[in-house]
Amino acid sequence: MAKLTISLGQMNVAQGDVRKNTQTAEELITDAAKRGSHLVMLPELWSTGYALNQAKDLASPLNVGIFAQLATWSTQNKISIVGSVMEKRGLEVANSSAFYAPNGKMIGVYRKIHLFRLMEEDRYLQPGSAPLMMDLPWGPTGMAICYDLRFPELFRKYAVQGAKLILLVSAWPIERIEHWRALLIARAIENQCYMAAVNAVGQTGNAVFGGHSMIVDPWGKVVIEVGESPTLATADIDLDQVDRIRAKIPVFEDRRPETY
Repeated sequence: MAKLTISLGQMNVAQGDVRKNTQTAEELITDAAKRGSHLVMLPELWSTGYALNQAKDLASPLNVGIFAQLATWSTQNKISIVGSVMEKRGLEVANSSAFYAPNGKMIGVYRKIHLFRLMEEDRYLQPGSAPLMMDLPWGPTGMAICYDLRFPELFRKYAVQGAKLILLVSAWPIERIEHWRALLIARAIENQCYMAAVNAVGQTGNAVFGGHSMIVDPWGKVVIEVGESPTLATADIDLDQVDRIRAKIPVFEDRRPETY
């Protein structure tokens, strides 16, 4: 399965309003399925926004609550779903992005490794401790969340392991949206893989998020990019292009990690 149709669900997340956000997400997922998408992506903390001071009340343990809802939606719509929510882990809460297959099975869960202290994530959330690579029908796929984008070593690790696609869910502020665009393109070029990135939009609490959800191909070309309003963006990608570009410029064969 080299061809993949991805929908990016760019949401204006209502802070702390799980019911409203859940309704919005369901509409996006249903629409994506009607478009024939194989995968729909939702933003970072799409069900709650940055209501971090309510994290322990709003979080769900794995496989129940909002996680169970995602499993149900994937089964009902026969579509893969990914997006991050607050996960209750004992006495702690993690920013967790679970990937669901069209049969409702959770293939894996990635917990945000790099916490963003400017939004006090380090005060309320437990950092993740490992990357996540998944062997999916369209090829090896890595996962990341928002601030992770500023740490190229994570993405290089995925690429060296053979990732053809990296999925990034985010709540990236509008004042740094040029960083978002530049870093996504850079990560795609330097790792010769597709970057699929969904962002939140609009004001959530004191933060204004910048949208510009986009997919970048392994040559650095923007496949699709949207603006700063809520929308569902859909595009087709060809994962075989990764192999062609890696053969054309054999970056990974020419690496000399023993020298740096």
